[in-house]
Amino acid sequence: MRTNDAQMLVLSTLTDGPRHGYAINAAIERLSGERLGPGSLYGALARLEAKKLVEPLPGQGRQRPVQLTSRGRDLLDREARSMARVSEHVFETATPDEIGYLDRVAATAIGRSYKQLALDALEVRPGQTVLDLGCGPGTDLGSLAEAATASGTVIGIDASDEMVERAGARTADLPTVEVRRGDIHALPLADDSADRARTDRVLQHVTDPLLALTEARRVLRPGGRLVMAEPDWDSLAIDHPDVELARAYTRHITDKVVRNGVIGRQLARLAEEAGFAPPRVIPSTSVFRDAREADAVLGLHRNTERATAAGYLPAESAQPWLDDLATGPFFAAVTLYVVVADAPAEP
Repeated sequence: MRTNDAQMLVLSTLTDGPRHGYAINAAIERLSGERLGPGSLYGALARLEAKKLVEPLPGQGRQRPVQLTSRGRDLLDREARSMARVSEHVFETATPDEIGYLDRVAATAIGRSYKQLALDALEVRPGQTVLDLGCGPGTDLGSLAEAATASGTVIGIDASDEMVERAGARTADLPTVEVRRGDIHALPLADDSADRARTDRVLQHVTDPLLALTEARRVLRPGGRLVMAEPDWDSLAIDHPDVELARAYTRHITDKVVRNGVIGRQLARLAEEAGFAPPRVIPSTSVFRDAREADAVLGLHRNTERATAAGYLPAESAQPWLDDLATGPFFAAVTLYVVVADAPAEP
């Protein structure tokens, strides 16, 4: 551990009052996950005392408590303000508009990768009728139209007027694409009218995933195929010295932010309950090593604020949590499942 790191850890443990060496090291272990060696601890204390950042108090026996000086508190305050500025520079503080967010995720290497995996699994053939259920702003309608060719038909369905309008505008020059407003729980389509259907991070938000899958089964012809790409937010793993803090953050995402937070693991079972043949499951794990890249997808700052407001993260831990993510080596991962479900062929 670097000398300055050890000194800052010691200072941080003294914000609640005086401590002696053993108590300081125990607090450092709670804060960082590891203790300082005796040489590092007492070397840091000696340097801090020489700088007049800490001062000794009368002790009993071998215990020698120290406390912060006013200069030490000022240094910690300046450091906290500096770290806050760093994290605000790294993380997005405003909530992006929904269309902008969907476009941004689709443009990332991770987005392109799982979308291609899902498209390949869909196995669209020329001349087929393909449904994009919850098509959003039409991000994927063009690639579906290309796969179905000029002899096929692509129908995008979304419950949002804004999304339907944007998707229609984006595909205005694609004569084989049609965009309709509709509820995924009650599709505006006849029975057995489509060959292929897809959902992309839609079922995590719907009111009744099983009903949505039952509707997809209804409109697919015998032998038709549904491909779903949905995350399991309970799999979100973020490296942080305080493992319990990271787990609490993930629990908040799963419990409060996403309606169906563990839909990824449930898809295979729900598909069978909806009448599909036993599906094939393809895991796709996204790994983030850059805090900015992760924030563009995961919204770390805004979800930290929500987790704090909801009581999942202690208020005093929120800024240190973001500071650590912004300045330390970064690692996060989450798994999305591409589930391939076929409608049984006619006997």
